[in-house]
Amino acid sequence: MMNQRDTENIEHAVETRYSVSDNQQKKPVVIKVGGHEIGDPAFLRELAMIVHDFSSPVIIVHGGGDEISQLQKLMQIEPQYVDGLRVTDAASLAVVEMVLCGAVNKRVVRYLFNVGVDALGMSGVDRGLVRGQKIPNMGFTGTVKGVREDILRELLNQAITPVIAPVCFDDESNLNVNADIVAGAIGAAVRAERVVFITNVEGVLVDGQRVDQLTVSEVNALIENGIIFGGMIPKVRTALEVLAAGVPQATITNLAGLKSGMGTNFVSE
Repeated sequence: MMNQRDTENIEHAVETRYSVSDNQQKKPVVIKVGGHEIGDPAFLRELAMIVHDFSSPVIIVHGGGDEISQLQKLMQIEPQYVDGLRVTDAASLAVVEMVLCGAVNKRVVRYLFNVGVDALGMSGVDRGLVRGQKIPNMGFTGTVKGVREDILRELLNQAITPVIAPVCFDDESNLNVNADIVAGAIGAAVRAERVVFITNVEGVLVDGQRVDQLTVSEVNALIENGIIFGGMIPKVRTALEVLAAGVPQATITNLAGLKSGMGTNFVSE
């Protein structure tokens, strides 16, 4: 349990970490963290310290798919997917909301705040931050229709780090939206410097070596030639979608790469 001195130290760190005027001048970086890593305390501690030391304002979008699937199975709901997207019936939506908006979101916020990052947990539903629309025949699974950029700007200008669960607002119901899609849409809305997708690899590997930079045409050629294959294909396609949405750079890397500034950067032609 923290004593009064610990609390004062954290509050002081939060107060002095940022220059608000600096935050208003710099473009933000959107960091998407996947569900595979989000339950690892060591990963979260390191992520929190890296975010703390970032020179640019940060927006975090997180997944939590592994924990959603675990709770679905405990509730005797069999997870179903179409083209890599979770099919979300009414019972599954309740699970998604519990895991993403509750357990996972507040876990990430706690780790960040413990190192002095003034983090605010929220979902796409809060203040209608991210409006979604249903994908046909996918239940309550959706995609992004719009982002209230003004809310994020307001928070960043106060040196607050938003931590966003990808449950989005719709007039009739909340929607479960893939975290990669939400990260890309938010990056485009706030005119981010870049969107970084954290994975368990250092980037795209060709002949065992990380490629530092790829254009859209180069990515397509590597896929056609079978050099990019398997689980890396959806990752790079998501990065290309981010570029198409107007973000000048997307990066696939691991936590070490986030810290060092290394990884595979995808840039427009």
